[in-house]
Amino acid sequence: MASGTTAPPPPAKLPRIVAASLIGTTIEWYDFFLYGSAAALVFNKLFFPDSDPLVGTLLSFLTYAVGFAARPIGALVFGHYGDRLGRKKLLVLSLLLMGGATFAIGLLPTHATIGSAAPVLLTALRLVQGFALGGEWGGAVLLVSEHGDARRRGFWAAWPQTGAPAGQLLATGVLSLLTAVLSDDAFGSWGWRIPFLLSGVLVMVGLWIRLSVDESPVFKEALARAEARKGEGKEKLPLVSVLRHHWRDILVAMGARMAENISYYVITAFILVYATTSAGVSKQTALNAVLIGSAVHFAVIPAWGALSDRVGRRPVYLFGAAGVGLWMFPFFSLVDTGSFGYLVLAVTVGLVLHGAMYAPQAAFFAEMFATRMRYSGASIGAQFASVAAGAPAPLIATALLSEYDSSTPIALYVIAAAVLTLVAVGVARETRHRDLAQVEADGGEQAAASPAAGARTA
Repeated sequence: MASGTTAPPPPAKLPRIVAASLIGTTIEWYDFFLYGSAAALVFNKLFFPDSDPLVGTLLSFLTYAVGFAARPIGALVFGHYGDRLGRKKLLVLSLLLMGGATFAIGLLPTHATIGSAAPVLLTALRLVQGFALGGEWGGAVLLVSEHGDARRRGFWAAWPQTGAPAGQLLATGVLSLLTAVLSDDAFGSWGWRIPFLLSGVLVMVGLWIRLSVDESPVFKEALARAEARKGEGKEKLPLVSVLRHHWRDILVAMGARMAENISYYVITAFILVYATTSAGVSKQTALNAVLIGSAVHFAVIPAWGALSDRVGRRPVYLFGAAGVGLWMFPFFSLVDTGSFGYLVLAVTVGLVLHGAMYAPQAAFFAEMFATRMRYSGASIGAQFASVAAGAPAPLIATALLSEYDSSTPIALYVIAAAVLTLVAVGVARETRHRDLAQVEADGGEQAAASPAAGARTA
């Protein structure tokens, strides 16, 4: 495939598009991570009070994992309609669904008020969150990738990825502030609701920015070609096409997500359990460490994305996967010291290495798929992997800690995921010079999607 030739948008337009994607992903990840932090800190007592503390935490993380189970469904639905109707419409819908569910959690009665109905309602709202997030990621990164040019696509597409650490930073920061100024009783009684209710304000800001952008020229051109083929009876459903032409790319994307997803939730969610129960660290100390690490994570993601434009997506991704695997034993050793400085070092280095995978992921996945099946392909590859990776990661890590009372099995678990990712990315093609608008002369999107037309460095 030749080097990218798609004309970049006007200089004033691309930052606005990046901002629209970034604000939405930040809000959605704020909502999603807020639940994860609350699951580790208070939900075991508020919604599962009849269990012992560790079992309550397991049950709390189980509802956390339920949100991941809904993400593939969201990927299928949002991917299908996003490829047929456009990225923007579906991104607005995902933001409304996620924000509404999070706001409702802030109003939810606890087990003490309505009994077993409380965890049932909590689980239902978590499903809505997962469904919305399953459609958010693919649309947000594609909106930026398709507006930009190949030369700096890795850098610009990495900015929506910073929504994850930004959301983590915001969620952890709000929780850290509340736990610092409120007593444990006040936080457990009503203080935990405040971050969830704040989501309503954030959603209004996100909608205002997101509604101001337009669809990408790449998608508009592909839609016009699809309409012409539809009249000839040649247009297939995006889901059918992506499974037919891109099944290898979907498997690569799923494998690439293993180390990235598992390591992230071990470092940012499970650490709140491990540090407070095994290392004797206070909740406030653990939250502050994640807060500092997330700030550094936010800063390094665009840098990793820019590096992937220079040396390729694969080398940066492979470095991150290998680095995370090698860091796991030092990570837990540093946390076990109970020192705040070492805890910050453990989390920060882990997230910097994670960023080497997460930053090029947006451009890498977008470049694998043809335009009229790109939303479906990127979303399916990313979100189906999350069911096997991120969803059970805190649950598996907590169960391993309960069974063996040691961090060694948890470190080996992350290392195994790193090996899977190294294999998947190792067999993938380099994609950094692919022009997202370019298609074969005789076959439209399907021809461009064929393995033989796989993107290689020019």
